[in-house]
Amino acid sequence: MNWKELVNQLFPQGHDIAERECFLSGSAQVGHQTVTVIGTTEHTPIGIEIAQAQAQAVLATVRDYPGRPIVILVDTQGQRLRHRDEMLGINSYMAHLGKCIELARRRGHKVIGLVYDQALSGGFITSGLMADACYALPDATIRVMGLPAMARITKVPLERLTELAKANPVFAPGAENYFLMGGVQALWQGDLAQQMQEALEKADPHDRRAALGEERGGRRLAHGVMQAVMNDGIAGTA
Repeated sequence: MNWKELVNQLFPQGHDIAERECFLSGSAQVGHQTVTVIGTTEHTPIGIEIAQAQAQAVLATVRDYPGRPIVILVDTQGQRLRHRDEMLGINSYMAHLGKCIELARRRGHKVIGLVYDQALSGGFITSGLMADACYALPDATIRVMGLPAMARITKVPLERLTELAKANPVFAPGAENYFLMGGVQALWQGDLAQQMQEALEKADPHDRRAALGEERGGRRLAHGVMQAVMNDGIAGTA
């Protein structure tokens, strides 16, 4: 979905969101409250410039508008793979963005992510997945790594990974599979403005993704393993 069409549906009460070199920023009205909106468009890769711009927008909200909700609109092909960005420390810029979002959450800002087109790799991990809850449109493309790339890295034949992806969401791309794994809270269809308002009302800083993955059958072991480690740690300090 085109970002302009998207924001008009999400924020019918009005917004001043603008695009500059694939970086989206501005504010919008949701019910009786104003929200900060940041994001990306045109499948742009996240290089140091956009990572820094998003981080600055988050910190400016924390500084100037205490408690104001933040909405992150996600459409990215992931981290920009250029020698220049690597030499300038793109990993540190991405980590800084994630830390800024976490700071906002700890300061009481509700943070909602929405994948409206494409979400890949580090560009998604340090934005939408850092939110209190991440949602997606049904046709959104979400994956951490494509199966051909996964086959090259893991040395597992592509045919085997393709077969595994049919029954195991962990190996498969797509918004529906990320919903099953708990990474996506829900898929939005219909009245996007109403769903945005409800998401902000329900936003909870407690991370329930592993539990949701277990409930939905997409990640059957992660939650149990986490609980066992936590219980062992508590028992060890008793």
